[in-house]
Amino acid sequence: MKIQLTVNGRAVSRDVSPDTLLVQWLREDLALTGTHVGCDTAQCGACTIHLNGRAVKACSLLAVQADGSTVTTIEGLGGADGSLHPMQAAFKECHGLQCGFCTPGMVMSAVDLVQHHDCGSEAAIREGLEGNMCRCTGYQNIVRAVQVGKTAMGV
Repeated sequence: MKIQLTVNGRAVSRDVSPDTLLVQWLREDLALTGTHVGCDTAQCGACTIHLNGRAVKACSLLAVQADGSTVTTIEGLGGADGSLHPMQAAFKECHGLQCGFCTPGMVMSAVDLVQHHDCGSEAAIREGLEGNMCRCTGYQNIVRAVQVGKTAMGV
């Protein structure tokens, strides 16, 4: 099947097998490997991207389901000049990462969280990130990064 999407601001048209997961298509066909495959069951959040401006887990969607949509991956989140998005910068500044495997999905979820949900408290941030797992940290630095990123985003 032929699908047409806008991925990280660029029009993309490709033939795709109807059973290809969106995460596979992004990684294997477009070489956007920042979107990680962690669990294949939509539990860990490592594959989180933005689909039409909302965070979704790319391992739970077929590529054909995204036809006609706008997709943003971690590679497309920052500035065209290579500058970091404020949330990415906050994760770096607050050391909200360790091994880095969960970080792209965590950042994508955090951006969606602060843009679309009330997350003024630490508890609300923790609840909002429940769909993303990190096996390395105790989450404290991640929560702090979301708070700093939210402020830097002016939200």
